[in-house]
Amino acid sequence: MGEEKGKLESIREWVVEHKLRTVGTLWASGIVGSMAYNWSQPHMKTSVKIIHARLHAQALTLAALAGAGVVEYYDHKTGAKAERVAKFLDLNEHRQRD
Repeated sequence: MGEEKGKLESIREWVVEHKLRTVGTLWASGIVGSMAYNWSQPHMKTSVKIIHARLHAQALTLAALAGAGVVEYYDHKTGAKAERVAKFLDLNEHRQRD
């Protein structure tokens, strides 16, 4: 169980550091998945398939943005973000003094 927690924690940290990349990847995978599903529906026009794929990907993107907001709120609440910012600012101070 401890190993699982470490893995989930490392995934969470990666998502925190790469929020836009995560949302973009989910959007792209939503488009591809929805297009693949819609192409198996023979009774729909191509334009309708594309519109449905875009709408599904847009809904998935909104969900991902909401999830990123929750992660950001959690980091702000626990103080993890403040620690990262402080570490970043300390590194910049040392570089400027050199």
